[in-house]
Amino acid sequence: MFSEKPWLRAAHLNPPASISRKHQRAGNWTHEVPPISEYFGELTFGLGQMREKLSKEAYQHLSKALDQGKKLTLETGEAIALVIKDWAVQTGATHFCHWFQPMTGMTAEKHDAFISIQHSHHSELTVIERFTGGQLIQGEPDASSFPSGGMRSTFEARGYTAWDPSSPLFIIDGEYGKTLCIPCVFFGYHGEALDNKTPLLRSAQILSQEAIHFLKTLGDLDAKSITATLGSEQEYFLIDIHHANARPDIVMTGKTLQGAPSPRGQQLEDHYFGAIPRRAKAFMEDLEYELYRLGVPVKTRHNEVAPSQYELAPIFESVNIAADHNTLTMETMKRVAGRHDLVCLLNEKPFAGINGSGKHCNWSMSNDKGENLLDPGTTPHQNLRFLAVMSVVLQAVHRHADVLRASIASPGNDHRLGGNEAPPAIISVFLGSMLDRIFNTIEKGEANQATEAQIINLGVGHIPNISKDYTDRNRTSPFAFTGNKFEFRAVGSSANVSVPMSILNAAVAESFRDATIRLKDLLAKKTNRDEAVMELVRALTIETKNIRFEGNNYSEAWRLEAKKRGLPILNTTAEALAVFHDTVATEFLVTTKVLTRPEIESRYHIAIERYNKTLEIELRTLVSLTQEFIIPALEAQLTASANTLALLKTPGAKTGQTDRLREMELVLEQTLKELSSLMAGLDTLTTTENELDHLKIIATQLTPIAAKLRESCDRAENYVAANLWPLPKYREMLFLNTIS
Repeated sequence: MFSEKPWLRAAHLNPPASISRKHQRAGNWTHEVPPISEYFGELTFGLGQMREKLSKEAYQHLSKALDQGKKLTLETGEAIALVIKDWAVQTGATHFCHWFQPMTGMTAEKHDAFISIQHSHHSELTVIERFTGGQLIQGEPDASSFPSGGMRSTFEARGYTAWDPSSPLFIIDGEYGKTLCIPCVFFGYHGEALDNKTPLLRSAQILSQEAIHFLKTLGDLDAKSITATLGSEQEYFLIDIHHANARPDIVMTGKTLQGAPSPRGQQLEDHYFGAIPRRAKAFMEDLEYELYRLGVPVKTRHNEVAPSQYELAPIFESVNIAADHNTLTMETMKRVAGRHDLVCLLNEKPFAGINGSGKHCNWSMSNDKGENLLDPGTTPHQNLRFLAVMSVVLQAVHRHADVLRASIASPGNDHRLGGNEAPPAIISVFLGSMLDRIFNTIEKGEANQATEAQIINLGVGHIPNISKDYTDRNRTSPFAFTGNKFEFRAVGSSANVSVPMSILNAAVAESFRDATIRLKDLLAKKTNRDEAVMELVRALTIETKNIRFEGNNYSEAWRLEAKKRGLPILNTTAEALAVFHDTVATEFLVTTKVLTRPEIESRYHIAIERYNKTLEIELRTLVSLTQEFIIPALEAQLTASANTLALLKTPGAKTGQTDRLREMELVLEQTLKELSSLMAGLDTLTTTENELDHLKIIATQLTPIAAKLRESCDRAENYVAANLWPLPKYREMLFLNTIS
């Protein structure tokens, strides 16, 4: 019966013709790829190349613009544009675009050719390649069709893109040409941020400023800048493109809205870190080749927990470039998957009953000397700095756990968080046994004396290298310290990391600002700087104790304990988004100038609108799926079973078949009932104009009905014969596309 399904005959193991770097020999794939170092970044043009190509004067002007926030002169812009154009055209680019990240959850681009026309005196036209400084530095796309959350009227169409020189330009290959992409910010006529990159750049800047002030007060007088760094572990699913195209729910929503559990899922625990299937590995190799050429430092690849689930992870970069690279990675994954007749699913929960996908954001801070501020050092001062910075981060998370939770809220993440597969929706911090013991000692006042030999007594001062397994990993923690970084594990796989990283940077910047003021007050009273710092660390340790949790975040006991501690418990996106409407909770975003009040309000409305539209699409797709596929299949099975009953002779067989028919009829009855309820509920949405009322109806009324309808549809699948079931099943999607 499987052979009757055309999509099952397409488990291609041959390489796509478009992959020129590979060829077949005796039916096998062979690689002709040089060492990564020889082609890494060959499709990028960043500050290093500009230093080589530009005149010394032009590069100095560019450096000042980056370091001091000054605008580029037109002359410098023209010089930069010329060397970029020469490189891009020589590399094969025919077009350029301003590549930006509007608040749609995706990227946007408008392509223009490099050509310009010259007229001769005989009216003949000559085409030349031309690219000006004005075209490089600023563009003007139509902003009216991008979400603004009420910051502008629909008829106010003017928007601007502006080049971000700190992020490398890159070239994307096409079928018949290449396009130069210029990373940009996107803002409105009055300067309001209409994108996700602008707040991230603001947050990185204020974090650096406030961290420097704190470190200088701490005694680090030579620190000049602090860089927030990020490494984003990206989880994803791969399924056969023919399976995906045969599922309207995957086509419309990127996830399955119906599907009975496969007898085999992840319960054997045999997929995680297992041998990578041949087809998946071919995709990974092709993907990595493309990403290396684009300058994305991908380091790790492996099987994830669920069948057909995988992960890649890059090396740390500055948070701005890392965010650009993660967005570029997701785009490249989808593009490369198509070359292998696969579909890459980035939805947080594409399949029920098995693990969903996250994006663990490994965040840290480094100074201009390359020292990681979250890495214990080899000197007493470095260890003291480490404890002080750790306490500042603890305060930031404790103060703004609710906004951090809201920053990772999405309909897909709702299905993932708290499902004993990912960190729960309650934000807490895991430090590990050794660090937890140190902070408990500090809290008790037993380790607050500074000496020349060590920072604090009781032997705690000489902190071992925590990155060398001095703490176990707590995979249930949403915000865990893992050696020399914090791992924000609750971020969803489809998220633009610019959003949660902007919030985190802003929260830590505010905490640094507050800590600087408090430390200066203590220094005015104490002669010993180290003792003043330890007094501050102790105060922050006591104030933030409730955010620290070392146990099982999945347990019901923790939920009760978190409530007792007064931690925000925001289980759903609908609950979490309300935080953005709380002016007190979000005031730190305004005071740090990461977002203005209108920009916060706009993001609140955009998030609600996106939640409503996403869920409504899913609900209407489920209705369509049920009407067009599930019910007809169940009816066909009922007809076939009724015909069989009429042919049966023995009483036992008749009784058994009658019972089976009755059970199927009950399933059909339940399916029709829930379908009718869902359709009636969807009709009410057309008469509801208020977005909050819309959200409430979807979250509290329609989603529970949809869950019951899905349950009934899944039961139907188990009754219908395979040759009558029109949709690829979980066992097919999750296992038939990973042939070794």
